[in-house]
Amino acid sequence: MPAAFDPGLIDSLTDTALAMADAAAVETMRFFRSGDLDTRSKGAVFDPVTAGDRAGELAMRAVLHDRRPDDGVLGEELGAQAGTTGLTWVLDPIDGTRAYLAGAPTWGTLIAVNDGGAPILGLIDQPHTGERFFGSPRGAWLNDRWSRRAIAARPPRPLAEAIVMTTFPEVGTPEEGAAFRAVAERAQLTRYGLDCYAYALVAAGHVDLVIEAGLESYDIQGPMAVVAAAGGCVSDWQGGPAEAGGRVIAAANREIHAEALALLAQAK
Repeated sequence: MPAAFDPGLIDSLTDTALAMADAAAVETMRFFRSGDLDTRSKGAVFDPVTAGDRAGELAMRAVLHDRRPDDGVLGEELGAQAGTTGLTWVLDPIDGTRAYLAGAPTWGTLIAVNDGGAPILGLIDQPHTGERFFGSPRGAWLNDRWSRRAIAARPPRPLAEAIVMTTFPEVGTPEEGAAFRAVAERAQLTRYGLDCYAYALVAAGHVDLVIEAGLESYDIQGPMAVVAAAGGCVSDWQGGPAEAGGRVIAAANREIHAEALALLAQAK
């Protein structure tokens, strides 16, 4: 554990993150499959936000205000608020709002906290299935309806034997889609549409790669913390930092990460 992240701080951040996830779950589940989502679009192209998104973020911010009021916060729905501690919480109350609208349990609440760079810790919470994936300097774990247990990303295997995931078949621009297909065509299996849940499957040892484009910081920092704590790696498509979003690749291990990066580079 880095010296700056003393055990007391990690305890405080962990307890706060878990309390925020609990609070968000009450609100998101109150609207999920209710038929009363008060859905609006953020732009001309359909980009939905629901009552569950708004209520979930308000609930998380209330917990943060109570427990760590001097930290900064950046939320998808309510924007940024500066703090004085050097720590910033990055919140996405419902990652996968389209899945949420469809009643599909592949959305999740994302929480991370950073000190200006990569996240220190984070989580992916899926309250309908009762699964919470958490990552910190102490490792990664999954809490579900049966137990809490450590998780780890899968060991190396060739891309020809791998499972690759992304959310949208188009991936992003035509050029980004072509780069993704250069990797996917070499893989054994490609699946689509799981949003943040795909990253949880990387951390839990089931999926080898997630490749996406057009992400925001609140889309990736929670998943990034979980995957990294489970032994995987997350970068941009050039192998650089990914915490700002953009084009992102999450890999179960460095070997398959390098193999996929080489193909992404060739496709440009």
